Formats: sequence, structure tokens, C-alpha cells
Amino acid sequence: MKANEWNTSISVGAFAMAAWSIVVSCPALAKAEVAGVPPQAVVTVDTDTPSKPYSPMIFGGFLEHFHTQVYGGVFDPGSPLADKNGFRRDVVAALQELKVPIVRWPGGCYVSGYHWEAGVGKKRRPTDDMAWGVVEPNTFGTDEYVELCRLLGWQPYICNNAGNGTIQEMRNWVEYCNASKGPYAQMRKDNGYDKPRNVKLWSIGNENWGQHEIGYKPIEQWAPLVLAAAKEMKAADPHIQLTAAALPTRAWTLPLLKMAGPYLDYISIHSYWLPLWGSNDMPDYMTCIMHSESPEQLITDYIGVLEESGYRGRIKIAFDEWNLRGWHHPGFPRKTVQDYGDPEVIKLIAAREQNLLASQYTMADALFSASFFNACLRHAEDVGMANIAPIVNTRGPLYVHPKGIVKRTHFHAMALYANELEGRVGKLAIKADKLAHGERSVPLVDAIATVNESGRNWAIALVNRHPENEVACTVKMKDLPLEGSYAALVLAGDAPEAFNDIEHPQRVVPKQAKLTFTKGVATLPPHSLTIVKVLLPRSHQGRLLP
Repeated sequence: MKANEWNTSISVGAFAMAAWSIVVSCPALAKAEVAGVPPQAVVTVDTDTPSKPYSPMIFGGFLEHFHTQVYGGVFDPGSPLADKNGFRRDVVAALQELKVPIVRWPGGCYVSGYHWEAGVGKKRRPTDDMAWGVVEPNTFGTDEYVELCRLLGWQPYICNNAGNGTIQEMRNWVEYCNASKGPYAQMRKDNGYDKPRNVKLWSIGNENWGQHEIGYKPIEQWAPLVLAAAKEMKAADPHIQLTAAALPTRAWTLPLLKMAGPYLDYISIHSYWLPLWGSNDMPDYMTCIMHSESPEQLITDYIGVLEESGYRGRIKIAFDEWNLRGWHHPGFPRKTVQDYGDPEVIKLIAAREQNLLASQYTMADALFSASFFNACLRHAEDVGMANIAPIVNTRGPLYVHPKGIVKRTHFHAMALYANELEGRVGKLAIKADKLAHGERSVPLVDAIATVNESGRNWAIALVNRHPENEVACTVKMKDLPLEGSYAALVLAGDAPEAFNDIEHPQRVVPKQAKLTFTKGVATLPPHSLTIVKVLLPRSHQGRLLP
């Protein structure tokens, strides 16, 4: 199958028996509409083309020892809200709602200076976190992570230290987790865990392609290291699956796969579309939403690289760090131990609190996340995993504070996708006008159609990106327009900049609705995600069933 056969088809402003256009330019949001005609889109679901399965692992998460993701996030011993093992009960309940299938740990830049043996056993001691300039207490390590995975039903996914770690250290970690015998298996048993931890998915390195990373390695060094590490790790457990860090470019990927490709099941890429590392800017809704199509472009381009490598179909993409907003960590990461009393270091670390400002996480975060998932689903044969970075605090969908939690807007988008979609992806085409901001534009509407094994139960996700206007959206199942009222769930704030916070945790929440179609046309609220359920008759003749 060609890479573009499942791509959404988008055309601009061409609708039968109508000549109209809408131009939106911010901040003025000037609109030119013909005779009051609202923005429009047409979504056509091809019910004849066979659907394709997708991996639930695209709804995965990520945890790093950064700021309050672990300590004060998922792990908070001594809190009245924590269980006997130190896991926050309210956090566990919320994350269960997301049905996260897999979580990557312990980093991130942190892992390139992390030595796992410091975080196991009873005689642990604090160590220096060079990347983030703090002291790591090591009270949350491998076994606590695996126990949290078991509690939440996550598949463990461990990222190895390919920075200042060694290949032998990587192999030993696999043996500690998975072996039944050997010195490191015995170490695990002595620590109270007789049975293997069964960690099946491992990453070789984090962002070692970057000079910001401890243990930066150019591709000439990286490819042979990945090969050697893969051989040793597979020797410790031949049944594990492996991925390796990569830049999504030909120059990086082709040499890596030429050398280490036979040992890899995935290849890991990262992207944050608003690089806020040094300055915590808070761009408005329109600036954010202009990035909605970028994930699909990156995925499409990288599929071309995999095709060229000869490994397409054999190795899948692991998009194992993604988010609209880059983490705010001015002056870091670093590669040396810091003076923890240095006023500059103290000031820079305190600036990380800006990641927690609730007003940043608007409907743009929810709708960008929906568009990201749509892109992964459209390319389900190539994208095997995606991990929002992180899952808790920093830029994550769940904000955890000492007295409770707040579900940010993108939490609800993730929950809708995890709970309301069917298990296979159908083919569809979209015709939609453009939403423009400055020199950039995106289609007003994005959509994905999912279906169950029988081919009858459909869940269609419709995203209206317009900040102010409703969209008249036509939905057709092949050549049959929807007619009547259908059960739907709608996520839309009272404004495009709406957000949830401690004082107003329910300002943006999904609401049950009936979406009414007349001759195939229904109205989508502005800045909204709608998931509508459709039951297809067995014969696909006559009226569709709500």
C-alpha cells in the first residue's frame, strides 16, 4: 500500500452550486462570507474500502524525573491522598480513565545521566541529576515504576542510558528485569521480587543525536553503539523489543538502520511544535492551532525515509515524545554537577513552575492533540506507538497538586479518543475551507472515522478549528448522507482560550449531545471536538441508524 493511499484528501473552497470563500486573519479575524453562509466542510467515509487496525499504544504516555512529574505527581509518599506504596490514589483513578496502554520512563534527558542500580534495593542514596541540576532521591526506581505499571495496567517501556552509561549496564538492566537466573536476577530476588518483571519494550538512548544531551554522539558513533547495545540486550533476553533514538532525517536514519536495523522493532522520534525551553511564551489560540497539520507532515515525510531504507513494514515509528508545547527549562539541560546553592541555578529551577500555569492549556491543546491522534490513525500501518510528554504535570494532560488534580483540556481529548473510538480506521476524504492566520493556514475541519470488526459501528471524530464560527459539516457514508439525530460527545469551551484550573476544574468538559443532520448537514460548534456514533445497516441501504 502506498503511503498516501490513506491520507485525507483536502481541497479548498470547491462546493457544488456555491461560490463562496471565507478568509480569517488574526488578530482582527476579518471574515468574508457570501450571504451569511457559514464555513463548510464535507466528510465522506468510504465504507467499501477495508478498514485497518491501529495500535492502542498511540495513546501512550511518558514520565521523566523532571520537576513534579514523579515526586509530587504519581509518587507522593506521606500525602494523605497516597496509598501505602506512595502512589496518589486520585492520580491513579484519573489515569485509568485515559486507558493509557504504555508509559516510557525514566527519561528524557535525565536518563542519559541515570544509573539504574542507584534506584533499586534497600540501601539507596541520593545522586546528582546533572541534566536538571537537582538531587535525585532515588526513592522511585525500577521496581516502583513497574509496580505503578501493574497498578495502572501500563506496559512498561524503559529507556536506557546511552549517555554516560555502558552497554554492559544496559544488558544488566534487562537481566535484572527479565531473567530467571544470573547475578542481576538474584539481585532482583534479594530486593523482594522473585518473579521477572517482564519488561518487553526498551529504548536505546534518548536524544543522543543532540549536543544538549549527556553523551552526545554523531551518527558515525551512534549507529555502531546501537548495534552493539542491541546485541547485548537481546542476549540477556531475546524476546524483548527494541527501539533507538533518531532524528527524523535521511542523514541520521539511513545509516542507523543500515547497521542496526535487523535488531530494531521501532525507531523513536520526538517533536514539540512550540519550542518554549527558554522563554515561556503563551501564544494565542490561533498561533497554536496553525501547528495542527505539522504532525502529519512529519509522519508522512518520515515514512518516506523508512521506505527508502527498505525497513518500512518491518520497523514502526515510535513517536515517544510529543506535545504541542515544549517544556520550559531555561538554562538546562546541562552535563555537569551543579552548585545547588548557586542563586542562578535556584532561579532557573524555580522558573519551571511556569509550566504549571493553568491558563496556558486552552482548547488549542485539546484540538492539537486530536489532530495529532488523527494523523497517527491515518498512518496506522506505520505509527506503532506515541507517548505524550509527559502524562502528568509539566505540559501533561493531568495537573497534580498537593490537594488534588485538574484535568486539563487535552486530558479530555485523550479520554474521548481512548474510550469512544472503535478499533479500526476507515478511509475518508475531507473537503474544507481554510482557516488562516498571518502567512499560515490549516483546513477548518479535521476528521477521522473508526469502525468495529463487523463494519457496522462507526465512531467519527470531527474537529472544528475555527475560534468563533460554527461549521456546517456534511457527513456522508459513501453516497448516503446522514439524516436524523445521532448520539455524540462534544468537547468545547465557552471560548477558544478556555482552560481548567483549581478554582474552575469543570469549565471545559465533554458533554453528551444529539448531533442532528439534515440532508447530511450538521452544525459543529466553534473550537470543538465532536465524536458522533453511527450504526450502519447490514445492507447499507436506506436510512442510517442513529
